[in-house]
Amino acid sequence: MISAHIHIQKTVRAVRCVCVAVVAIVLATSAHAWDITKISDREYVTIDNVSDFYRFQSRQISGKKIHLRSASRSLQGEVDSRELLINNVKFILSHPIVEHNDELLISRMDLSKLIEPILRPNRIPGAGNLRTVVLDAGHGGHDRGARGIWGWEKDFNLDVARRARELLVRAGYKVEMTRSTDVFIPLHERAAFANKHKDGIFVSIHFNSSNNREASGVETFVLAPRGVPSFAQDGPRVSDFVQCKGNARDAENIALATAMHSAKLRRLKLPDRGVKRARFVVIRDIEIPGVLLEGGFLSNPNDCRHVATTSFRQQMAMAILDAVTNYQSAISGGRPPGVRDHGHTASSGASVTIRPLDENSPTVVIGTEGEAEKPEQ
Repeated sequence: MISAHIHIQKTVRAVRCVCVAVVAIVLATSAHAWDITKISDREYVTIDNVSDFYRFQSRQISGKKIHLRSASRSLQGEVDSRELLINNVKFILSHPIVEHNDELLISRMDLSKLIEPILRPNRIPGAGNLRTVVLDAGHGGHDRGARGIWGWEKDFNLDVARRARELLVRAGYKVEMTRSTDVFIPLHERAAFANKHKDGIFVSIHFNSSNNREASGVETFVLAPRGVPSFAQDGPRVSDFVQCKGNARDAENIALATAMHSAKLRRLKLPDRGVKRARFVVIRDIEIPGVLLEGGFLSNPNDCRHVATTSFRQQMAMAILDAVTNYQSAISGGRPPGVRDHGHTASSGASVTIRPLDENSPTVVIGTEGEAEKPEQ
């Protein structure tokens, strides 16, 4: 018994030594992979570091402009700007790209919360369990939303949601709707409803409005990470440092937003206003991945004319289907449930044709596998 006890103790010590060695190797690799620069208490990494880590084959830095390219992906930005193009899709960074000691740097927050999950969505932990799509037609009842020349936002939202539901069901997904008729549903109830579907994603459907009648295009909103101001805020508020329920899904949120925004750009042919950060209740209080879509400006006569057509709203519904299938494929490295390929469905025998990408269209979430360690969150 004594000898057996001694043997167990030696085994435990050996296992502990191995664990310590593994941790040391991981930390050493991480330290080697990312050269962190601190500027005014904010951490940054160099653009060269990003290029090497993700194995971009071409690196062009001309003055303040940056363009990284490989066979399947690209990244474009500019010093002092918060706009970043990844695979020709516009994102609004949490912090501007900066120049420091003759080097161009991007914030570590944007690296871990934006670039990493977009370029390698298949490495997002626990992101593969998608069976249900919760569609949220914004506004309803006495809350009519934005007003356009040809109608109210609440009606356009519901029409798109119904069309998307039909396409998604035919593609083999389970679909739940926060509202399927013209009724008012409080925002917190919409979030609570979404949280009942643990195997789902949440898509809130809206159309935009502005005092500037020239404002045009599509936007996609995703929850701001903890400590990051919402879009258009002058600076961080105390409330920005509160951990929201939705922040547990930061990586999945941005991957889903990328797929949705890319699909809208391809289908709707409206200007790209970017993927932006916000803390809207319906994306702040959900526990599943979620996004809020803006499909065009009802305050803009040209946008509103398009939105008022059934063909445009059908295209937006098809964009949602495109995005769900592409997101599912990207995070799982496989095919979405009930889908035979990226053009036909198999679950019900019905077929949903998905228009192939134009040569110059924005690409979807790619997620090319790399061998380097994942950036620290």
